[in-house]
Amino acid sequence: MEQILKNPWKKIDSTIIYKNKWITLREDKVRTPSGGNGIYSVVEAQPAIGIVPFYENMDTVLVGQYRYALNSYSWEIPEGGGANGETNLETAKRELMEETGLRASKWTYLDSLFTSNCFTNEVGHVYLAENLEEGLPDPEHTEDLQTKRLPFIKAFEMVLNYEIKDALAIIGIMRVYHYLKKQGKI
Repeated sequence: MEQILKNPWKKIDSTIIYKNKWITLREDKVRTPSGGNGIYSVVEAQPAIGIVPFYENMDTVLVGQYRYALNSYSWEIPEGGGANGETNLETAKRELMEETGLRASKWTYLDSLFTSNCFTNEVGHVYLAENLEEGLPDPEHTEDLQTKRLPFIKAFEMVLNYEIKDALAIIGIMRVYHYLKKQGKI
């Protein structure tokens, strides 16, 4: 049985350093686990939602885009950030449609993950989207996306061959692989 430990950190004060509609950066004055005084900077973010579309013939769709912060092109699963007032599933449906034009009638939630728990409170959520219907994508003005349909097993191999580096995509594809294996589909 897993032991739940008491939080050894004590927040003394908190100051918002920066805020926009996507993130808030706060700096907390803290008492550290060893009893000393320190600061801890935290990036607060809306949930990150990742979707693995899955066709009956076992194809999936990846989305490619240039990631400004990393100065690098990235192949990923359809993904995006939650919006205020939107459930995680509503975000998943919106992001899948915006980025790929796909709509799904069957959704399976494959649990949460911490995207980078050393400096952000962002929680990622992974969905498997099935029974797909194709339409036209409607990306946001900040997105210049490329999509590619490929066998799911090829996307899985891209993870194993280090061709996919996005954490939400890696975890999403691995969880779907595990789910499909438990279902006897792989």
